[in-house]
Amino acid sequence: MEQILIGLGIGLVIALIVYIWQATGKRDVEKKSKTEIARLKGLLADRMDLESEGLNKLKKEVEDLKSANENLRITNAQLSQKPGRAEVQRLQVYQQAIDRLVINSPGFGAAWQSALKESEEEFAKTYTGTQAFWKKVLPGKTNAKLIDSNVVDEQ
Repeated sequence: MEQILIGLGIGLVIALIVYIWQATGKRDVEKKSKTEIARLKGLLADRMDLESEGLNKLKKEVEDLKSANENLRITNAQLSQKPGRAEVQRLQVYQQAIDRLVINSPGFGAAWQSALKESEEEFAKTYTGTQAFWKKVLPGKTNAKLIDSNVVDEQ
């Protein structure tokens, strides 16, 4: 019986040593895990703060761009309503029509280019010499009707 008690005592001592060794190892692992979890929580909090700041900046920028877009839309609408805008649009339509005629009509292009060159030279002369003075005093007459009467009536 003594041998059984001695064997039991040795077994309990070995079991106690193994238990203490396992407990200290487990405590070290838990301590390392807790520090790692705390570090990861800190990193996550920092990242969330940065992302929320970035998101807030993006939202503010979107709002600024929306207001700028609205202001530009209003400005564009106001500029299109200014006097003389209809005439400029009509001249653009005429320019497109002339470009189509130059492309589509074989004889029109050469005649148009020569007439355009003569008109440009005459227009350039109006800024120099006495011709400029007379053009300012006596406006020239033209047979061309640049604007429909409907456009003038709308304004």
